[in-house]
Amino acid sequence: MRKSFLTYLFIACPCWLLFGQEPGTTFSVPNSPVDKNLELIAPDTVAMDTLALDSTLAVTDTSKIKDPFLVDPIVYNAEDSMIVSLDGQKVYLYNNAKVTYQQIELTAYYIQLDLETKEIYAEGIVDSTGTMKQKPIFKQGSEQYESETMRYNFDTEKAFITKVVSQQGEGFIHSDRTKKIGKEVFVTEKAKYTTCDADHPHFYLQLTKAKVISNKKIITGPAYMVLEDFPLYFPILPFGYFPNSPSYSSGILIPTYGEENNRGFFLRDGGYYWAASEYFDLAVQGDIYSKGSWGGRAKTNYRKRYKFSGNFSFDYAINKYGEKGFDTYQKSNQFKVLWSHTQDAKANPNQTFSASVNLSSTGYDKQNSYSSQDYLTTTKSSSVSYSRRFENTPFNMSMNLRHSQNTRDSTMSLSMPELTFSMAKVYPFRKKNRSGKLKFYENFGINYTGNFKNSITAKEDEIFSSSFATDWQNGIKHSVPIAFPSFNLFKYINFSPGISYNEKWYFKKYEYEYEKGANYVNNPSGVPNTVRVDTITGLNRVYDYAYSVSASTNIYGNFQPLNRNSKVVGIRHKMTPSISFSYRPDFGKDKFGYWQDVQVDSMGTVRYLDTNLGGIYGGSPGRGESGSISFSLSNNLEMKKLDTRDTTKAEGDQKYKKVKLIDNLSLSTSYDLIADSLNLAPISIRGRTTVAGVSINAGATMDPYMVDENYRKIHKYTWNERSGFGKLGRLTRANLSFGMNFKSKSKDGRGGQNNQQGASEIPGEDENTPPVEEDMLASTYANYVDFNIPWDFGFDYSMNYTGKSASAPNGRVTQTLGFRGNVSITEKWKMSMNTNFDIQAGEFSFTTFNLTRDLHCWAMSFNFVPFGFRKSYSFTINAKSSMLADLKVKKQKSHYDNNF
Repeated sequence: MRKSFLTYLFIACPCWLLFGQEPGTTFSVPNSPVDKNLELIAPDTVAMDTLALDSTLAVTDTSKIKDPFLVDPIVYNAEDSMIVSLDGQKVYLYNNAKVTYQQIELTAYYIQLDLETKEIYAEGIVDSTGTMKQKPIFKQGSEQYESETMRYNFDTEKAFITKVVSQQGEGFIHSDRTKKIGKEVFVTEKAKYTTCDADHPHFYLQLTKAKVISNKKIITGPAYMVLEDFPLYFPILPFGYFPNSPSYSSGILIPTYGEENNRGFFLRDGGYYWAASEYFDLAVQGDIYSKGSWGGRAKTNYRKRYKFSGNFSFDYAINKYGEKGFDTYQKSNQFKVLWSHTQDAKANPNQTFSASVNLSSTGYDKQNSYSSQDYLTTTKSSSVSYSRRFENTPFNMSMNLRHSQNTRDSTMSLSMPELTFSMAKVYPFRKKNRSGKLKFYENFGINYTGNFKNSITAKEDEIFSSSFATDWQNGIKHSVPIAFPSFNLFKYINFSPGISYNEKWYFKKYEYEYEKGANYVNNPSGVPNTVRVDTITGLNRVYDYAYSVSASTNIYGNFQPLNRNSKVVGIRHKMTPSISFSYRPDFGKDKFGYWQDVQVDSMGTVRYLDTNLGGIYGGSPGRGESGSISFSLSNNLEMKKLDTRDTTKAEGDQKYKKVKLIDNLSLSTSYDLIADSLNLAPISIRGRTTVAGVSINAGATMDPYMVDENYRKIHKYTWNERSGFGKLGRLTRANLSFGMNFKSKSKDGRGGQNNQQGASEIPGEDENTPPVEEDMLASTYANYVDFNIPWDFGFDYSMNYTGKSASAPNGRVTQTLGFRGNVSITEKWKMSMNTNFDIQAGEFSFTTFNLTRDLHCWAMSFNFVPFGFRKSYSFTINAKSSMLADLKVKKQKSHYDNNF
């Protein structure tokens, strides 16, 4: 009986547990107060087993016991105090109170838990400044809401909330009164919908009433816009629908509208988005203009995890300019194909497949692009490739489909397909189970590369009407380089002999015959129109071979200053001379059948014509025997000096740094020992260095022979005919380029001239030394005014010279100067500029000025192209959120308004 009485007394007075407990102690209330097996647990102090009821208190009729409405324990705690009523039905929590039940978590300053009514009430507290602190924050799964007060029923899962702020996707809903009528369903009135995350939003849609279904949608009644607390009653929205799904879903794509002078009023980018599955989607959009132009596009993204991913798009447009029936009327059809495909590296280690396709008609970017980058791009290329490595063998295979085009002249090149089969270097004389040092002949290696090509180069409108047999070029090339073992001579000179063998298989060749009075217009380039060209189809084998040997070494020169106090420790000069000899027999002999001597005019003039002219791997091997010596010399000059910036090291421990005076200065040429004239090849000179952080690149080509009045080379050396600098050779090409970048110093002075030293540089001055008046004023002034304006500026200069020729008797010089810059006037204001100036033409090329302003949840931009074909401007103020992409004000003059 004593045990039963104590049990009853313990259950009836749970407040005894509070005596002596520290703030923050956690208690657990299981199931329902109807269940007499009540369990209160203080994990940080005492754990108590469930106490059984005495038989006098036991319930005999179990059919009358209701199922508990709480299926899991309620865990609660607070920092200041927790008070439990005498009947155990109410709990009062103060200061950073927290209640957790299943996936529900509620935190607030004050929480009242009523187990009898199955409700919980929470509110914040107003501090001395009038600011609400520790507002109730309600979390359920991924949802979170912040409010001033909240009342929630565990049984019905309904709630009444005041001054609530909840995030729904990219937007926020501010509501004075909200009722939670379901697990994820809310109704509210006089609410605000905004994408601004500020406590007091800069703009919002005032909703008279709304229904929110979490992670699905928001449906509103009549609404109007409010900007900076200024209501815009017109236009009013009779209703609104905002999708709010965490996963992508299908829906209508709203078009943009506007007007162009050339194409008229338009609706652009309208269509439908289909979220097909987790593997791919599809967006179909279209454009329509009031003057007859229209366009459409389809784009899909696809992905299979751990396998591959990519995207594909196809655009088609028909543009009409002018009035039909007039000379100014133009109609053009354009298309564009983009495809990108990548394979996951883990999908298959032995084979890969990738694609990067950028193909379009010539006029597409000019008439349909909306970005400057697309407009300025004049060359495009594509590649679809597949490769396979045969495991545990030296063999590899790859296949490519290639495309390149020049949109300036509509020239297009297709290579469909290009197949390569290769064998890595193998050493046939090496034993599988060998021991000891390799013998000389065991270093003999051989490798093989086979390549098949089928390609065509023609104008865009001629590609699809071309003949595969006559217009397409195709063939197979075999390359078998044989590497003999290299060896060292006198320990320092490395010799490398070698033999190369190449064989080309073509499927056609030409035969030539002179016909008096004929005038053939379709002859291949380089063949006189008086010669009839017959195409002989069939396998045509073309081979050549050559022998070579090369030698190279490194020569070092060091200089050390005699003055021991010099900051320069030493200067090192490295020279790398290389010389090689190669021999190739005369493949112009009749036994090879590569060249045919043909009469080309009525005067009996005879020329040698290539029977494999225009082959995809080049024509026939050159006529005449060749034995040439090639020579090259590269130089590198660097200096080692004391790092004067390192003042923390004691004498003898200083750091040193290397400074490159000349990164590379090279010279190369060759001399043909067998040719009867013009034996010496042009001399190529290249140099690269860095001066004061500026990288300078320069190059020149000097021809050692003079030219006649028709600018044809003659066998007279310049050093025998000229004086001064001209004796070195005739300058045929030269180039010079360099660029500089300037950047502002950061606010803390790092990397800049305004760098403030952390320690005093005055001898004997330490941190206890009183600051001088100037330092005090500077420090005080810096607290009020911040002149830190981040900026960067750069320019590039490029010069190219082409020597005298029949078309340019004085040579040709081109010079361009490019400027670019960015400046952040304030933290929110940014300005940028990019332009290029043609010095020879005296005019600017494409030039842009951009000004942007960050308006927190809005953005403002002004883009200006002052002259040229893209002359235009645009001024836009728009909401940043993609949910409100159509909420914008835009004023522009499009470059499409200019005459094409």
